[in-house]
Amino acid sequence: MIKNEIGALILRVTLGALFFIHGVVKFQGGIENTAGWFESLGLPGVMAYGVALLEIIGGILLIVGLATRLVAALFALLMIGATLKAKLAIGLLGNGQMAGYELDLAFLVIAVYLVINGSKLFSLSKLLFHRDSANAKAL
Repeated sequence: MIKNEIGALILRVTLGALFFIHGVVKFQGGIENTAGWFESLGLPGVMAYGVALLEIIGGILLIVGLATRLVAALFALLMIGATLKAKLAIGLLGNGQMAGYELDLAFLVIAVYLVINGSKLFSLSKLLFHRDSANAKAL
């Protein structure tokens, strides 16, 4: 059981850190450029702001272990959308000029794992909302 929690912790913190970095890079590289790229895909440019903020805030939430399943579900939906809208036509490994959807697929699988299993080890959610089994049975 503890091995599963250690594995989930590693996945949660890693996924959170990677999404956080991706969100920060969107702003550092000029969020307007990302908005323009969204528009070139037929998406509203304003979505770039929402995606970048989700990546930053959601990344932090995953790192600290708060709302893990909800954030992971949002990240899974984000990866499905990114794959279908931007990467599917490029292929799994890309075309030499642009990366494929292999990383998006890995992020999706990790997010789905966290949606299904959660991650309680060193999580703020457990610290704030945990009831020990004796109290839970009494209720």
